[in-house]
Amino acid sequence: MTSDTDRGHAHGGAGPSPHRGRLVAVLALTLAVLAAEVVGALLSGSLALLADAGHMLTDVVGLSMAVVAAALVSRPATDTRTWGFRRAEVVAAAAQAAVLLVVGVFVIVEGVRRLVDPPPVTAGVMLVFGLVGLVGNVVGLLLLVDARDANLNTRAAFLEVANDALGSVAVLVAAAVIAATGWLRADAVASLVIGVLIVPRTIKLLAESVNVLLESTPRGLDLTGVRRRLLAQPHVHDVHDQHATQVATGLPVLTAHVVVDDSCFYDGHLGPMLDELQRCLDQDFDVEHSTIQFEAAGHAEHEHDTHP
Repeated sequence: MTSDTDRGHAHGGAGPSPHRGRLVAVLALTLAVLAAEVVGALLSGSLALLADAGHMLTDVVGLSMAVVAAALVSRPATDTRTWGFRRAEVVAAAAQAAVLLVVGVFVIVEGVRRLVDPPPVTAGVMLVFGLVGLVGNVVGLLLLVDARDANLNTRAAFLEVANDALGSVAVLVAAAVIAATGWLRADAVASLVIGVLIVPRTIKLLAESVNVLLESTPRGLDLTGVRRRLLAQPHVHDVHDQHATQVATGLPVLTAHVVVDDSCFYDGHLGPMLDELQRCLDQDFDVEHSTIQFEAAGHAEHEHDTHP
């Protein structure tokens, strides 16, 4: 005899996103800066400015997805989507990271080419539009700074704007060097700096997003420690079929089969034991959503050999 038990938590939408308005504002600001930088790149011939504009273009795509994801996560759960659209923020973050990675690699390759054969660049125009980009990025950062750790979606958006701000600084430095010394390769060097800023952080964000999508064990959750803690409870003989995944940011879930004394199934121990096990998972391991299946010792004969 077995019993499946689960805590009575709502698994649906997360409610209206408090950060959606900020994302919309940053998206509008990014579109304006993108248009300005494209004009500046065409007028000045600067690869660094064009690279920053290309990064801005991916930001527009990424922020658009972030806005859509922020709307989707608030939708309620259904019988076909029992977690609602909570994972939309992870998908959006992974898509943003993938696009950013492609742009970063392109900028590095083109920067190397221009380092060998630098084209003429108009430093004055480059300086003006680089300053426009920096001001826009700083405003965007101020809008997102309080929401940057809310979830992977807003973190990706903040990361993109932060990288853009650093890219604008690189453009300004290159423009100043060209104006002062006439060294045209400063533009290519600035574009390479922008590419280097993009790639490592993007790979990290992509890896974190993919880990969630692959249902890897949430970072920081020690399943060995969880098993040891459950086994320390009275009447518990074994713990198997233990799985932990993360639906979205801040929403880890865990399932486990717990083998207990046969007597627990008729002496009233199961109810209090369930409360204690789930209290332990919640308070000691920060796992609020858990499903515990109790089993009698004899039930092991019916389990598949592939169960961990």
